[in-house]
Amino acid sequence: MKQQLIIITALILLIAGIGYLVIDLFYSESGASDNPYAYGLNELRKSDSSLIDYQEIQHFPAGLSEVYGIAADPANRIYVTGANGVEIYSPGGEKISEFSFPDTAYCIAVTPDGNLLLGMVDHIEIMTPGGEILSRWKPESEASVLTSVATDGTDIFVADAGKKIVYRYDREGTLLNRIGKKDSLKGIPGFVIPSPYFDLGIGRDDELWVVNSGRHLFEAFRPDGSLISTWGKTSTGVEGFCGCCNPSNFAMLSDGSFVTSEKGIERVKVYLPSGEFKCLVAAPDQFDQGTRGIDLAVDSEERILVLDPWRNQIRIFIKKGENNDEK
Repeated sequence: MKQQLIIITALILLIAGIGYLVIDLFYSESGASDNPYAYGLNELRKSDSSLIDYQEIQHFPAGLSEVYGIAADPANRIYVTGANGVEIYSPGGEKISEFSFPDTAYCIAVTPDGNLLLGMVDHIEIMTPGGEILSRWKPESEASVLTSVATDGTDIFVADAGKKIVYRYDREGTLLNRIGKKDSLKGIPGFVIPSPYFDLGIGRDDELWVVNSGRHLFEAFRPDGSLISTWGKTSTGVEGFCGCCNPSNFAMLSDGSFVTSEKGIERVKVYLPSGEFKCLVAAPDQFDQGTRGIDLAVDSEERILVLDPWRNQIRIFIKKGENNDEK
């Protein structure tokens, strides 16, 4: 009898709890579902105009239906890739050529000999600027999501957001080693990649820089995978990075400074080689709210090339006070 009473009491409490949840979730007063963080995010999108040291001098539309990656070659030609193709533009924005393929390339880099490294979802393809396939590498995993590719002229580095690792290959596509696996004895924290924003690039001293976006850190590695240094600051202020995974993309200036982009608070910034915040390139109100995947490149004239996927545009920024003439 006592056991039956306990069971009945428990059932009553369970039903009451479910009823409370139903009322709370579906019959709340109007306005109860409003986003309590909306005001705070809008406030964070406001920027001090005195921090902006760059100006936009030009923008032009991409012809691809979806754009993901941007790169520049030594002649300042601009390469854009995305859904089913690559487009090549002059430094002034005139389309030089284009070619298509039945796949989507999510990242791109130009090799010293002028060929294109294209990161498809799970493998690398090397093509000529005319679209001829020179090499197609085998995927490392069915779970791979390739988000960035770069070369120092000798090795090729590929970021895999799906496996949360960086691959180092030779020019023939032979895997040499993996970089970034957690190793507490070597002081390597491991990559935290909550979403497919995982960028890498080559520094002025040929070190490999990788964004550990879930930790809001930049990490520098030697080719053998040993960790050299790190920098980064978690902050909602303009000097830091916040959210689940920022910065989302970056590029390097010739002096070793970093150009970064973010999502959530859409902005482009410059950091000194030491990791100190220097200035804004573009403030949040210069982007459509919700813009994600702002890829970046820097040409030999130190122009910052911003790929705006929401507007489907290539946008060009230079330092204020510099010559605005198109190259």
